[in-house]
Amino acid sequence: MFVGVGASRVRDLFQTARKQAPAIIFVDEIDSIGRKRGAGLGGGHDEREQTLNQMLSEMDGFDVAEGIVVMAATNRPDILDPALLRPGRFDRQIVVPLPDLDERLPILQVHCRDKRMGPDLDLSIIARGTPGMSGADLANLVNEAALHAVRRGSQFIEMRDFDAARDRILMGQPRDSLVLSDLEKARVAYHEGGHAVLAYVLTHADPLLKVSIIPTGLALGVTQQLPTEERHIYPREYIEDALVVRMGGRVAEMLVYGDLSTGASDDLQRNTELARKMVREWGMSERVGPMAWGSQGMVFLGEDLMHTRDYSEDTSRVVDEEVARILREQEARATAVLREHRGGLEAVAHALLEFEKVDGAEIGRLVDVAYGRPVHGGAEGEEKLVTERYAPSLSGTVMAPASPGMSTTGVGPTEV
Repeated sequence: MFVGVGASRVRDLFQTARKQAPAIIFVDEIDSIGRKRGAGLGGGHDEREQTLNQMLSEMDGFDVAEGIVVMAATNRPDILDPALLRPGRFDRQIVVPLPDLDERLPILQVHCRDKRMGPDLDLSIIARGTPGMSGADLANLVNEAALHAVRRGSQFIEMRDFDAARDRILMGQPRDSLVLSDLEKARVAYHEGGHAVLAYVLTHADPLLKVSIIPTGLALGVTQQLPTEERHIYPREYIEDALVVRMGGRVAEMLVYGDLSTGASDDLQRNTELARKMVREWGMSERVGPMAWGSQGMVFLGEDLMHTRDYSEDTSRVVDEEVARILREQEARATAVLREHRGGLEAVAHALLEFEKVDGAEIGRLVDVAYGRPVHGGAEGEEKLVTERYAPSLSGTVMAPASPGMSTTGVGPTEV
């Protein structure tokens, strides 16, 4: 509302509020006018800075008798001007996190209140299968499910409509027009099979939900995992297993074909970023030790125009060496596990070539049969076959939107 208009709108807003007092002024997306001053290439004459200065002036020295409460919302509190956050202005901050399992169910119930629901629909299952989704994401999920039900000519929204809506939101629209050659399809099947086998075999990896070699979005294949619980702290063994799972596609291609393709570029990029955080930010390297260096400043705030590292060239070399060591060690782990379960890799790849989409429970059965005995036993085996826990109606299509939970085989260097 204020961007490009100037400080006059702000003056009019506060004058109107004083006439209507007691009143509440709510400014949404305040970071659009409240970014740090004196940063970037703009000066004090900048339109945005004039608007911010006027707001700071209006909020300064409020009398209690005025009866005006000013509230604002933003997704980027880290880029706000410090003057906005000083006592007397926005000195009370309320963090609104993503909803957990107990909160997602009532949110879904609100958005489904006016919808026609089928008899097989269980919102508690959908709530368990949507970790990491915000309230807006859940509302979009319900709308997409309703659209899918209309497209197939149904009068009611059923569980399969939510499955299709979830896949469309998290993975993108299936590309039916893209036809792969037999050689490409086989390579994608082995690539995704490598991800799937490692996701099932490794103890600390998120349980496997579904593997698909149907081109979706910009990806040629997708391996999906679903956490069994809401995670707030990630232990080291969990991060290392996530690195190994992402290495699975590259290692499987090396074992089967003896060479590499461009399909693992996204996996390598995300693994390198994760390994660098382990060394630079989380202190998970013995050579670097208990030291941390955060991410670089944002260029658009002027924090990276004259950026200087706060560590030496020798330390930078050690960081690079440690990142390379971590990635090579996890690649060696992936190679050893896939060689041990080579029969399971072949079985999963053949199943993908035949059915194109296989759920986690079936992949677990294929790996166990090829191995000659159950890879996991007792409660651990039940946990790794999480698909059965969420009822057969899901058909293994639930996916966590968290980054460790999905590996993709993309279209060359431009993949997802």
